[in-house]
Amino acid sequence: MEENTGHSFPWSKFLAELAGTAILLLIGLSLVIFMFGSGSPMENFIPHRKLRQLITGFLFGGTGALIAISPLGRASGAHLNPVVTMAFWLFNKIEIKVAFVYVAAQLMGAVIGVLPLLAWGSLGRSISFAITEPGVGYSTQTALIGEILTTFTMVSLLILFLAFKRIRSYTPLLFPFLYAIMVPLEADISGISTNPARSFGPSVVSGVWNAWWIYWAGPFAGALLACRLCSRLARQITSAKLYHFDGDGDKLFRKKKSLPPSNDLQISE
Repeated sequence: MEENTGHSFPWSKFLAELAGTAILLLIGLSLVIFMFGSGSPMENFIPHRKLRQLITGFLFGGTGALIAISPLGRASGAHLNPVVTMAFWLFNKIEIKVAFVYVAAQLMGAVIGVLPLLAWGSLGRSISFAITEPGVGYSTQTALIGEILTTFTMVSLLILFLAFKRIRSYTPLLFPFLYAIMVPLEADISGISTNPARSFGPSVVSGVWNAWWIYWAGPFAGALLACRLCSRLARQITSAKLYHFDGDGDKLFRKKKSLPPSNDLQISE
């Protein structure tokens, strides 16, 4: 367990999570608007809606993966999602006070990242700047169940990848392929969030809060269930990061380095 180095505010982690979440939403939701906004040329270019959803899910997940392997990911671990931070806290990989800093940064970053989407004008307004809400013909209960199941799947696979050293280095690659599968399956039901910050930002900017609570209750419930069922695997997680494990030989896109052994298992300040 990492020793406390003082009581100063963890600015580097705060700013990295804020910037990372802002970039994720700016790029990811711009993709959603461009693909599905009313009047977008993509509707004619790729008329098959499910194919557009698959591409959007892959690119959205790919954006998160690139942030994870970037310097921002080195600084904070690139959680970019309150439920991911909660999972690391439940597994004693991050202190509670730092977890609150992460969540505050994620929510602030979400709003900052969505504000530039106003530049999309009528294209963005046509889908309320990519808010998440239950789809036409689907009940709130159905959308809630969808959020629970998709977040459970995401967090379970995240734990699985981080728990085994042989695949740990490839954790970022999980997200583009996972969301390429989940988005076509779930988007028409709940809009697929799996991330309270992802839903919070567009709702603040657009002022639309339809069934907003399910995008908190569903992801947190799904993540809690995943953490409970995967608690034994979680004992093998070495750091509250998705990449840059600092001694675990993370080698995606770079050579494995020989680093001195470390007992640092926890992010704290």
